[in-house]
Amino acid sequence: MLSIKIMDLFLLKKIISVLIMPINLIIILLLLAIIFFKSKPARSFKCLLSAFIAIVLCSVPVVSDTMMVKLEDNYETYTRSSMPVDYIVVLGGWHYPNDARPVTSQLNHASLQRLVEAFRVYKLHPEARIITSGHHSTDAVSNAEKMKLSLVLLGVPEQKIIIENFPRDTEEEAQLISPRIQGANIVLITNANHMTRAMHYFHAEGVYPLAAPTGFWVKNPDSEKNWTNYLPDINKLHQTTLVWYESLSLLVQRIKELFS
Repeated sequence: MLSIKIMDLFLLKKIISVLIMPINLIIILLLLAIIFFKSKPARSFKCLLSAFIAIVLCSVPVVSDTMMVKLEDNYETYTRSSMPVDYIVVLGGWHYPNDARPVTSQLNHASLQRLVEAFRVYKLHPEARIITSGHHSTDAVSNAEKMKLSLVLLGVPEQKIIIENFPRDTEEEAQLISPRIQGANIVLITNANHMTRAMHYFHAEGVYPLAAPTGFWVKNPDSEKNWTNYLPDINKLHQTTLVWYESLSLLVQRIKELFS
């Protein structure tokens, strides 16, 4: 019964997070504009105008990049530890099961970025063991296992890789992996926009890794802006969605800590 309640809470959290994403809020505003079109035209116009402003702001590069940099700029790119590294921890992402394709082609964009960074850090520290992590809700093979198979394909010895199949989110990853790596010298790999929240979860478990952020959306935040930075871009709408999700997740993380 307890496991069912935990699963229901996990699914509820995921459903709510999807519903409050920018594009879904914009769709809701557009639906309200249609509903109020005849009965309350003034309110309908306000909903329509709000939807228009929201979609423009969310897709303009100069706005989206400014918000993303605040998440990505908290940790520098990893270079090399002056001490031997015991573990390289790669947080889970996602993949699309398709045995007709190479395992590396099944990884989604974020997982592939983490894979490449894990391989880069391993080349700097071949003494380290790699821990891959991550559940998968629609595949019998976990994301952790897919990442392991990909690393082996790249030439990392299989015996150097440990998998954690069960974590469903970052909080569970920190809780399940931390007991294994207490007191060790660790490098933590995840996407740059996700690193602040991930580090916070590991710190809460008494583990203080070296950060190796990857997958930077804003490649050069100090570059000179031109007119294209003020025109809507569909890719920036996706970027803003990630900023929105991560910012809300950080807020929830802080609130949970207040009451824990």
